[in-house]
Amino acid sequence: MNVDFPFRVDGRGRSAAADDDEHVRDLIEQVLFTAPGERVNRPSFGSGLLQLVFAPNSDELATATQFLVQGALQQWLGEVIDIGDVDVVSRDSTLEVIVTYRRKPSGQSRTATFSREL
Repeated sequence: MNVDFPFRVDGRGRSAAADDDEHVRDLIEQVLFTAPGERVNRPSFGSGLLQLVFAPNSDELATATQFLVQGALQQWLGEVIDIGDVDVVSRDSTLEVIVTYRRKPSGQSRTATFSREL
């Protein structure tokens, strides 16, 4: 059993559970939207993605952001997934990240979209 992220209580008053696919998606979301230094016992955990939002928009920044995200996912989840493609899009006040990955144990390919209001 995997604990759902973000943590919540289910209808039975217990910690909500997530199946394996949901759990992997939750792990990716945690890596993407956690800033390095935010976790006390893992100061290098995260991607720093949200810090790049304030940089001037350019093709170079988009490419750097994709490499940053791909590297963070590979570093922290490399034993769980193979990263296929990462696309980062900033629209108005929303940051959207589309990640294509393959789960290592099962070999199933997935595409997940994550977004944050800035």
